[in-house]
Amino acid sequence: MATITTSINQADSLNTFSLIATHSHITGLGLDDHLQPRESSQGMVGQLKARKAAGIILKMVQEGKIAGRAVLIAGPPSTGKTAIAMGMSQSLGSEVPFTAISASEIYSLELSKTEALTQAFRKSIGVKIKEETDLIEGEVVEIQIDRSLTGGHKQGKITMKTTDMETIYELGSKMIESLTKEKVMAGDIVSIDRSSGKITKLGRSYTRARDYDAMGPDVKFVQCPEGELQKRTEVVHTVSLHEIDVINSRSQGFLALFSGDTGEIGPDVRDQINIKVAEWKEEGKAEIVPGVLFIDEVHMLDIECFSFINRALEDEFAPIVIMATNRGISRTRGTNYKSPHGLPMDLLDRAIIITTSNYNLNEIKQILSIRAQEEEVTLQADALNLLTKIGSETSLRYASNLISVCNQVALKRKSETVEIQDVKRSYKLFLDSERSIQYLEEFSEQYINNEGKVKFSTDIQMKESPAPNNDDNNNNNNNNSASATTTNNALISNAQPEKMDTTE
Repeated sequence: MATITTSINQADSLNTFSLIATHSHITGLGLDDHLQPRESSQGMVGQLKARKAAGIILKMVQEGKIAGRAVLIAGPPSTGKTAIAMGMSQSLGSEVPFTAISASEIYSLELSKTEALTQAFRKSIGVKIKEETDLIEGEVVEIQIDRSLTGGHKQGKITMKTTDMETIYELGSKMIESLTKEKVMAGDIVSIDRSSGKITKLGRSYTRARDYDAMGPDVKFVQCPEGELQKRTEVVHTVSLHEIDVINSRSQGFLALFSGDTGEIGPDVRDQINIKVAEWKEEGKAEIVPGVLFIDEVHMLDIECFSFINRALEDEFAPIVIMATNRGISRTRGTNYKSPHGLPMDLLDRAIIITTSNYNLNEIKQILSIRAQEEEVTLQADALNLLTKIGSETSLRYASNLISVCNQVALKRKSETVEIQDVKRSYKLFLDSERSIQYLEEFSEQYINNEGKVKFSTDIQMKESPAPNNDDNNNNNNNNSASATTTNNALISNAQPEKMDTTE
């Protein structure tokens, strides 16, 4: 019974465990109405100039005044480059497409590099398709369903009303099945799409509120609609160009979106879709929504990918490409020359560059405090100050990773609050990058080097405590008896194995 109880408790704790991402605390760029950055807002702290520049780009994206541009966010590691991009995506909302990829994602065995980049570009272009549809919206008064004796064909009638009129509609077998599936009954207020036959329950009429003594929490009461039953409304569907590509390139249609295996899409399909979307745009049926493509660690791309991006930025359907890198003067992948940020000069000339700088002590303290609240960890003031000092001397990422570790150390001693001793213990248990480098330099002989050479710990111990020589053996023979001498010689011979060459 004890074993069963323990396993159940562990399962409950796993179910209640919340997964918190690195940037889950960011809800926007933290700007006011005049695009001025606040010191600490929406999870963003510091980097005022970079956030203000990103806010200007954000405003131009929302107004649709910028497309086919390249923006580079460059700065040292752990200075919030990806956080700024995530803040932009949160501020854009669901209407503007935002695609985030890592540069190493395009090196796939299933897709070529150019195809992976093309799909990423077309995922970032939205198309608002407008269509008019007829809706029947009203309160259900009565439903009559007539079934044949053989149980085959069904037909029926539904009576619907508004505050101004009441009408009877004939029902076919498909509509009867839809009504049965949605569990529509008299007193419900429904909306029926005449073109597709889709039925949506809006709620229950206030006049039927006293029909039952008890109601479920999901029951919503609404007023009976006014005016006519049939209404003509405009419905807007927002899809990306990539979704249209997949639907038109596969025989199963939109179900290909759920299979996940899109594969290579032919250029002829994309050309036809571009022509059709351009026609819809001229006729006023569709509206192009340029989105944002965010490429993190952009220095991992090679010269072929950079050349493709140069051409793709000049295309008619091109999003805003935001790139992030932490490299300085480094070699451009696929070439023999070095360039700033690892990007070729022709692409760098097309981009506007936003720089980030290191955080100061107060900003690090605010960020760690926000992360602790996000992870639901209670820190004492002394513990937070020590974490801030660790973050300034090592890195912000290392200090933020210690928060959850300190919490577990505190829970081990049955405390809900992280104290300074928990931070010290966590700091000793887990190395940061600088201490790890010092450890490698100190014990470099025990690690395999570039030449494949390594010295195992047994060799080092023998160097520190060398085996006794023959002179020591002679002295021992003079001081001890013959039996003791025999024993010592046997021990020495066993302690001095034949020396093996361990280096290859």
